Amino acid sequence: MKIGIIGAGNIGATLARKLAACGHEVKLANSKSPHTLEDLANKIGVHAVTKEDAVSDVDAIILSIPFAKYPDLRQTLSRIPEKVVIIDTSNYYPGRDGPIKEVDDGKPESVWVSEQIGRPVVKAWNAVLAATLAGHGQPVGASSRIALPVAGGDINAEAIAQDLVEDTGFTALAAGSLEDSWRQQPGTPAYCTELKLPELKSALCAADKLRAPQNRDALMTRFMTPGSNFTHEEIVAMNREQTA
Repeated sequence: MKIGIIGAGNIGATLARKLAACGHEVKLANSKSPHTLEDLANKIGVHAVTKEDAVSDVDAIILSIPFAKYPDLRQTLSRIPEKVVIIDTSNYYPGRDGPIKEVDDGKPESVWVSEQIGRPVVKAWNAVLAATLAGHGQPVGASSRIALPVAGGDINAEAIAQDLVEDTGFTALAAGSLEDSWRQQPGTPAYCTELKLPELKSALCAADKLRAPQNRDALMTRFMTPGSNFTHEEIVAMNREQTA
C-alpha cells in the first residue's frame, strides 16, 4: 500500500518505520523540509517529501501533528480523491493546544478534525503511548497482544485502518462511529492503558464523557509535577488508576 504520513514526531516516525518494515511504500513529511528528514528516512527505509508530495498518489494518509494545527492542512488535502483513507492519530490537550470551544463543549475530537480539514477521518493510534507503539507490538496470536480502538464512519476506510493497526503489532478493535470516538480520547479507560481485546471492549463501554476531560487534566497535572520522572510502567498504571 502507498502511504503518506504528515508528522515526524514520536508517533509519526514510529508508524513510518513499522509500516515500511511491513512492505508498505511510505512517504514522510514534517512542517519543515524534506532535507531535515533525510537521515531518518534513509535509516528506516521511507521517502522524505513535502506535505504536498506526501498526499499525492497514495492509498492512505496518516496525520500525526499537534491537534491545533489541523486547520492548516485544509488546503493541502483539498484535492485528495475521496477513495483515499485519512487517519487521525491526534489528541486534544488544552494546556498544549490552547482552548477549542467546540471540543471543550463535547464535540468529539476527530469530528472537529474532520470539519477543519474538510474530509472525514478514521481515528486510530491515538490511544497508545509512543513507547508502547515503538516497543510493545506483538505478532498475531500472541497472548499478550495489546488492542487499540479504531473509530470511523466508513466501513471500507475503517477496514484499511484496522489492517494497518494490525501491521504495527496490535489488535484492531472496531470502536464505533466517529461520533463515538470520544470513548478513546484522553481521560477514558481505553486511553493509553495497554489493554488486551476483552479488556478494551469493556473499557470503551465504561467511558464517561463528563469525567474524561477532568481525568485528562488531573493526569497532566500529575505528569507535569516539577521534578517528576515517571517510568513507562508508572504512566500506564496512573492512566488506569485515574480512569477506573
